[in-house]
Parts: sequence; structure tokens; C-alpha cells
Amino acid sequence: MDHASPMSSRFPAPRTTLIGAAQQRPCTLVVCRGCCCGDPRKHPGTDHVWQLERLRAAAAESGFQVRTTDCLGPCDQANVIVVQPSAAGRRAGGRATWVGFAMDDDCTEEVIGWAAAGGPGIAQPPVTLELQFIQPPRDARVRSRR
Repeated sequence: MDHASPMSSRFPAPRTTLIGAAQQRPCTLVVCRGCCCGDPRKHPGTDHVWQLERLRAAAAESGFQVRTTDCLGPCDQANVIVVQPSAAGRRAGGRATWVGFAMDDDCTEEVIGWAAAGGPGIAQPPVTLELQFIQPPRDARVRSRR
């Protein structure tokens, strides 16, 4: 009787390939438009409508995606954009990156450039954008590990 590998027959090997749409998923920008982000009363010097239109126009040109969501949590660091890796970026080790204080044109253009170049796991972010990286709220970190 061979006792060398009793565990290997009971547990399937981890999946190393993606199926369906997940194989082709592009880099995605998740733009917070909750209670503070995108609110002209709280941030009157920022053209929130223009920012979202600019992100969507660039996505259409470059092949990444833009989604909006309700409050992501770190309201004191608004506007928040989460840059999610593409399927290829995730396979290369890229993870979702949270960008805070994303309210000026330069930041918007840097996020666009990074996403167009492939985003996390594929392209290095601009150094100045790295200065705006923030930690996700604790509950978002717990959800991402499930």
C-alpha cells in the first residue's frame, strides 16, 4: 500500500486558469460617488461630472472599464478611485489599489494613463500617483480575503 500521497487524491489541485469572461477582464476603475466623493457641496472646486466623463471617454478609447459605486468608506480621503487589475494583471500578482484625494486633473490623467497601460500587475503607476495611494477601510480588506 502506498502511503506517500494520501492527500493528493482527496483535494483537487488549485485552479490556475480562468474561464469565461474572467480570462479577458480588463483593468477596471471603481469610482466612488457616495456621500462625499463626487459631491460638489463638499468639494466645490472639483468638476466631478467632468472627471467621470473624462474617465469614461478614456476607457472607451483605451479598453479599460469604469464603474461607479456608492460610498467606499474613506470619506476623509475623497474622491476615491479603486484601480482593479485586469485578469492578466491579477495573474502577474497585481492587486486592487486605492487612490485617495483624486480630485484634480493631473491625478485623473495619471489614473487614466496607468489603467491604459494595463494597471496593477502590468504597469508601474506614476510615482506622483503613488503618493495618493491609501489603505482600504478595514471591512473592505476583510471582504477581499473571502
